[in-house]
Amino acid sequence: MTTTSETWRPPTEFAEDLRERYGLECPPLWGTPRNPDRPSLGPKLWKVMTKLGAPPMPWQKYVTDVALELDPDTGVFVHREAGLSVSRQQGKTELILGLQVHRAMAWHRQNIVYAAQDRNMARQRWEDEFWEKISDSDLAKRARIRKSNGNEKILWPATRSRMGITANTESAGHGPPLDLGIIDEAFKHEDDRLEQAFSPAMTTRAMAQLWWASAGGTTKSVWLNKKRAIGRALIQEAWKTGVWPAVAYFEWFAPEDMPRDDPATWYATLPALGHTVTEAVIAAELAKMDPAEFDRAYLNRTRKPTPPSDPNVPKTKWPGLVDKTSKANGDVAFAIDVSQDRSRAAIAAACRRPDGKVHLEVVAYRPGTDWVVPAMAKLHRLWKPVAVAVAASGAPASSLIDDLVAAGIDVPKDKAKPERGDLAVMRSGDIIEACGQMADAMNQGTARHIDQVPLTAAVNGARTRRNGDAWTLDRTSSLTEVSPFAAATFARWALIIRGPHVLDDYDIADSFA
Repeated sequence: MTTTSETWRPPTEFAEDLRERYGLECPPLWGTPRNPDRPSLGPKLWKVMTKLGAPPMPWQKYVTDVALELDPDTGVFVHREAGLSVSRQQGKTELILGLQVHRAMAWHRQNIVYAAQDRNMARQRWEDEFWEKISDSDLAKRARIRKSNGNEKILWPATRSRMGITANTESAGHGPPLDLGIIDEAFKHEDDRLEQAFSPAMTTRAMAQLWWASAGGTTKSVWLNKKRAIGRALIQEAWKTGVWPAVAYFEWFAPEDMPRDDPATWYATLPALGHTVTEAVIAAELAKMDPAEFDRAYLNRTRKPTPPSDPNVPKTKWPGLVDKTSKANGDVAFAIDVSQDRSRAAIAAACRRPDGKVHLEVVAYRPGTDWVVPAMAKLHRLWKPVAVAVAASGAPASSLIDDLVAAGIDVPKDKAKPERGDLAVMRSGDIIEACGQMADAMNQGTARHIDQVPLTAAVNGARTRRNGDAWTLDRTSSLTEVSPFAAATFARWALIIRGPHVLDDYDIADSFA
């Protein structure tokens, strides 16, 4: 049994085109494709990057070639905005520098403004990285620097263009019209003040572009998280409709079901790996960094707050129960659970292993509820389970009971003598009993699981509420959607409660060994 994944994937021809066109073996999960019917200034920018001592890598060629496409009829940029979400140490700084220098050298009187976390960080990068690389390159004789506080500029006398910096304030970008605005380290920006300041200054400039770039942030990275969500939605919709917006978007990202310690994950997520970054370096970073920070910096995931401990759910025991070789056998019990808002549902399985431990597994976890009854009916035919558990007592999944019965999964005719495959409709007392039993199994080490992301996330984010002197899982206060954990808990209960009735060789004591 395996968990159903809902992760977005672009069409295979997208990756094939990038490989053929740029030699890019690590395509983004979300990316605007190159339109070969349009000319592009990308190759000219590549020459500038080479002059600056950083010949472009395949991923940098792809991003700039697409972002600098020109409308063949008007000669202006197709994309007024370009968003770049890529992990640390991938060459983002070299791309941003090349972008600015190309702009300053290609057109006259260009006003280019760069912003980072704050003005101090922008100046540090502008002086210690941008100017240092320019002054050490073949382009040094074409530029000069002005370092006076508040009026920092890298000037290009031949074109009378200038590269400046700004602070992260509402007044940033006010003044002369803006030709190129760059918002770097976007994960540090908690609102859209810079975008709101830059955009009006670009309205009169036909070739103006706004670029933003960042590795993953945290839940406080409101602006970045919004831009990433918009970018993903635009790309997915454009692949459906064939209509591409005037916003170019590129994001390399490792979904949660890709293990952080697997080099295959790194090669699918880090486009500079094998070029300027080595596998050994990433392995060293993994060894020394907090896992959540490694995920943010190198897998481009959003770092979430560490869930507070719940005194009733022994989640610290959960990692010690992992056995990736564990698998279901023929004597399996299933359970169904539905999220409070009915946006997702889970089917989980539990079965007793030869060593007496109980194997737990999420069989399916998908959006909506319309798929649940057909999927459960198919599993019922294939596995002839011990039981199928569904919580009643006002639980969200209780609405599926009548449909399950109509699909041939019956309620026991005689409650004292249930038959194999019958529904196990759980009342309030049963749910309390199931939750207590699961906590005991975790504490006593009698459960085993294969470390599935939805189930582990549900365990880590689960919260509980009191019910008399006992407790149950609380969907409202839990920090994550807990239906995978609830389904696993109920499946284990169904196995233990129904097993003695329908399995001749069932020894309940083995489940507590």
